[in-house]
Amino acid sequence: MARPYWSGQIQISLVSFGVKLIPATEAKSDIHFHQLSRKSGDRIRHQKVSSSDEERVEKDDIVMGYEYSKGEYVQIEPEELKQLRVESQHTIEVQQFVGIDEVSPAFFEKPYFVLPENEKQAAAFAVVKKALQQTGKVGLGKIALSGREHVIAIGAPADSKLTGMMAYTLRYAAELRNASEYFAEIKNVDVDDDQLSLAKELIKRRTAKFAPEKFTDEYEDAIHELVEAKLKHIPLKKQEKAPRGKVIDLMDALRKSVKEPPQKKPVARASADEGLSQRGGKHGLKIVGTGEKRRKSA
Repeated sequence: MARPYWSGQIQISLVSFGVKLIPATEAKSDIHFHQLSRKSGDRIRHQKVSSSDEERVEKDDIVMGYEYSKGEYVQIEPEELKQLRVESQHTIEVQQFVGIDEVSPAFFEKPYFVLPENEKQAAAFAVVKKALQQTGKVGLGKIALSGREHVIAIGAPADSKLTGMMAYTLRYAAELRNASEYFAEIKNVDVDDDQLSLAKELIKRRTAKFAPEKFTDEYEDAIHELVEAKLKHIPLKKQEKAPRGKVIDLMDALRKSVKEPPQKKPVARASADEGLSQRGGKHGLKIVGTGEKRRKSA
């Protein structure tokens, strides 16, 4: 079981109780690459050296430095950082409550499980958790983690059977780019009512309960297949290109999509000038996420 990543107090006005935070995510990928010399096959090792004389510097002799002027640094020791007088290192002071739907998903960064620090804290913990659950609110405060101070949202989990709470570090507003600047180049298009009706029907027919376990990392599977093929000195099958299908107009694409059973791959796509295209995948849906990003960068 994972160890607490942070322990301290949650304070709401005059009410306070001890909690511990445990990361709610973990790395499951088995893919690990090392850098090798193409010529010898030996592993490449990196050494930390001084920029002035290229002399190797041992780990114990490395300290952090803050560049206050070009090429001028102040050395900072780890112990000095621990002694900083920042309240959020030990206390999350809830400054306000907001509806969970008021926080845009773009702000959410990393989830944590919140547990009472011990049995003595359980009563206050349970009262606050139930109050958050019944009001549909989350408490916003700040917490010092990983060398910086984060905004944090604390609330009850969606599953009422779970006895703990959830916390999410949030991005600051200044860290989010202005969407309107990027969307400004998109021209307004009059939406045809019939096309809209078919699109809504398509969404309705393909709506299902969220089951995250159904989505797997196919890129990782492909890497393992590649490694196994190279170890066995057998050729790897080339990836087949997904059939593009016949280019038809948007209305026909929508009609055929609505009629098509969910388990089949779509065979048609709308033309580019109609403003809609489809990419085939499992159940006619292509999920673009971490695996897709890695595929592009590979």
